[in-house]
Amino acid sequence: MDSPVYNCFVDRDKMDAAIQDLGPKELSCTELQELKQLARQGYWAQSHALRGKVYQRLIRDIPCRTVTPDASVYSDIVGKIVGKHSSSYLPLPEFVDNTQVPSYCLNARGEGAVRKILLCIANQFPDISFCPALPAVVALLLHYSIDEAECFEKACRILACNDPGRRLIDQSFLAFESSCMTFGDLVNKYCQAAHKLMVAVSEDVLQVYADWQRWLFGELPLCYFARVFDVFLVEGYKVLYRVALAILKFFHKVRAGQPLESDSVKQDIRTFVKDIAKTVSPEKLLEKAFAIRLFSRKEIQLLQMANEKALKQKGITVKQKRQFVHLAVHAENFRSEIVSVREMRDIWSWVPERFALCQPLLLFSSLQHGYSLARFYFQCEGHEPTLLLIKTTQKEVCGAYLSTDWSERNKFGGKLGFFGTGECFVFRLQPEVQRYEWVVIKHPELTKAPPLMAAEPTAPLSHSASSDPADRLSPFLAARHFNLPSKTESMFMAGGSDCLIVGGGGGQALYIDGDLNRGRTSHCDTFNNQPLCSENFLIAAVEAWGFQDPDTQ
Repeated sequence: MDSPVYNCFVDRDKMDAAIQDLGPKELSCTELQELKQLARQGYWAQSHALRGKVYQRLIRDIPCRTVTPDASVYSDIVGKIVGKHSSSYLPLPEFVDNTQVPSYCLNARGEGAVRKILLCIANQFPDISFCPALPAVVALLLHYSIDEAECFEKACRILACNDPGRRLIDQSFLAFESSCMTFGDLVNKYCQAAHKLMVAVSEDVLQVYADWQRWLFGELPLCYFARVFDVFLVEGYKVLYRVALAILKFFHKVRAGQPLESDSVKQDIRTFVKDIAKTVSPEKLLEKAFAIRLFSRKEIQLLQMANEKALKQKGITVKQKRQFVHLAVHAENFRSEIVSVREMRDIWSWVPERFALCQPLLLFSSLQHGYSLARFYFQCEGHEPTLLLIKTTQKEVCGAYLSTDWSERNKFGGKLGFFGTGECFVFRLQPEVQRYEWVVIKHPELTKAPPLMAAEPTAPLSHSASSDPADRLSPFLAARHFNLPSKTESMFMAGGSDCLIVGGGGGQALYIDGDLNRGRTSHCDTFNNQPLCSENFLIAAVEAWGFQDPDTQ
């Protein structure tokens, strides 16, 4: 097929060499693995005609609802919906959330066609309530469609995908917000240097990460977005997470030594993405994206499910209009004998996103409730997760985020046993800030068991089983999902009548005695941490904090 038929919506002067067919003309492979490699390598990126053919094939193969609008439907409805209005002045559907149509080198006819197609999609998909990514998707597909009707059909097939294991485009605020929360979780774990910078310069880091889809669907230049979309059509949603993480890594690398203002960091990232060609090529961006060692697609799906469930519990529904959500540590109602509001905000930015929107709730204070481990357990039981804060007599401050209810310790019949999940972490605030996460996060190769053990599943920790994985508190990092070579990497938390322990194997990240008077800290296998304060310390104060949904107050 000749490439010019694909270009009736394109401003040739803006496209320059992008519309020239410099690459191969045919694609013969059918195996998914080979297709993945070709997409990542940009096999069809240099051939406008071949990319059009590949998009047609990949989108045709998407499993869809039985009744999915096609090109003939568009021909039937477009006149009734658009009427005599000029296409350039057509309003955009409410579900795009005021997102502008990216120009992507389209001519006036092309920009008008995007608006017409979006309005027809809104007519055929009344269940779509929030989809700000769609204008960019339609604008790109228009480059590789013979006419508006074909572009409409392609977009409809993407929206109508009914494969439960294949997530494509968010179509509700619930799905969009849970994706933002999942992205925040991934940044927190895999881009710690960038996350530290974002926390330092922004009043509300959640609002910075809420922009992540905008970076890809709108701000990213056409030649970059097309390369991302090539891989996205083959591999699915997790590609978007990877590329957005890579963008943040490059932004941090370029801007780490430069001043950033809290009121401009969102715009600074958008500007960086628009001008990304000054920093990195599309090839290098994808190379960085696929060099990030994420967990499996299943783990990301479980995390997304958990975040969606948390949002539903807060009253967010699929029909909800967009609302801004914020970190929930407020100066006017926060009092601690150990940390300041700013320090608590830093800690709150580290916790899983589904809890970061909750208010801190003081459960236990040694200054109020006395220096008793039994009273500590009594005050904390029934709360999951909890935050432990310790201040030493030397004014050192450290602590731990603990994923699981302390009542789990009772399942060991009075003996000391470990429980919890890999979302636990330990940290110190004074004299310097440092966080130590589960060692598996930074070293996923630890999950590869020796050959002789490959057929032996790791014994699960003491978690009650659930038929619904989203019912577990921390499905993303539950140790049962990982084939660990030894138990020392999963010693998260333990409690008995005479001591409390966080982290184990070769030492303990935190050990506190039954009178809450003395403690010790050392390197441990679970978190691969340095001592969190003086190795043997006297305790001045202990606090435990819970996470309270603002709507339940």
